[in-house]
Amino acid sequence: MTQRTDVVVIGGGQSGLAAGYHLRRLGIEHVILDAQAAPGGAWQHTWDSLRLFSPAQYSSLPGRLMPSQPGEPYPDAAHVVEYLADYEKRYGLPVQRGTWVESVHRDGTGLRVETDSGAWAARAVISATGTWTRPFLPAVPGRREYQGRQLHTVQYRSPSEFVGQRVIVVGGGNSGAQIAADLARAGIDLTWVTQRPPRYLADDIDGRALFDHATARRRALDEGRTDTGGVASLGDIVAVPPVRAARDAGLLTARPMFSRLAVTGVEWADGTTAEADAVIWCTGFRPALAHFASLRLRGTRGHIATVGTRTVDEPRLHLLGYGDWTGPASATLIGVGRPARDAAREIAGLLRA
Repeated sequence: MTQRTDVVVIGGGQSGLAAGYHLRRLGIEHVILDAQAAPGGAWQHTWDSLRLFSPAQYSSLPGRLMPSQPGEPYPDAAHVVEYLADYEKRYGLPVQRGTWVESVHRDGTGLRVETDSGAWAARAVISATGTWTRPFLPAVPGRREYQGRQLHTVQYRSPSEFVGQRVIVVGGGNSGAQIAADLARAGIDLTWVTQRPPRYLADDIDGRALFDHATARRRALDEGRTDTGGVASLGDIVAVPPVRAARDAGLLTARPMFSRLAVTGVEWADGTTAEADAVIWCTGFRPALAHFASLRLRGTRGHIATVGTRTVDEPRLHLLGYGDWTGPASATLIGVGRPARDAAREIAGLLRA
């Protein structure tokens, strides 16, 4: 049996909850389908020492400030999970857990959402599945020949599993720096490699400033003014306290990217080698959008062309929280509120038409 509603939101993490909040305020009937068994989205699966880039009050979803975490200027992932669970409960958001969305199809004047537990007919769909389930691994020569352990950011938990091992961390972004700092401060034999020398943001810059810069860039582009460069112009790594401490102690010295993996380690172009028991790839993610394959909307690098959050070739579909291309800083807690509001308002107009 096909169930019906005005809007199906795919994904019950921070973006899906922000969408639900604004749909609820507008009185729009909706359901939030989430594959997870519990609240918290991807925050349930991060490494133990992960910290937000911003204080709690600057990491909030619309309508509800995140409470501070005692003794932690930058809250940890467990605190975020608690906040998201409370947020969902406080606003009575209609989340259906353990529901995996398999595909979305055009169906007359609406869209049909196929799941592992039945179908939904909706007049509009908001996809908020994020990127965590699509880790990206670069095609580095020798990756299949290497006999040590390889894992991605999504699989890393703590230094305790690498005691006595030689570990190479690949990646010069926030994840690479935080995981490298985590390992180095625990005394793990670490080699950190990056494509270019690490670019730290000034120590007094955190997520508040990043959100402001991303918003200013989007405003400039919308008004036809010169591109400000946004967040990328400031640097790649937010110097949160653990990273700052490791850097200042001389524990974070990056080497250039190696040219290939060998059987027992890595090799640079000049013939230099390093043995490694494990390689941790902190090399980013791609949008989790496979459920739209039948709609044939995919563009370059997995992106779908959008105007704001609305897809260009399917106006009944909105994408939320995948990065700046779906709203300034929309992949962050503080940044997703505005594009979620805009998506809900556009959908309200569509429903009235």
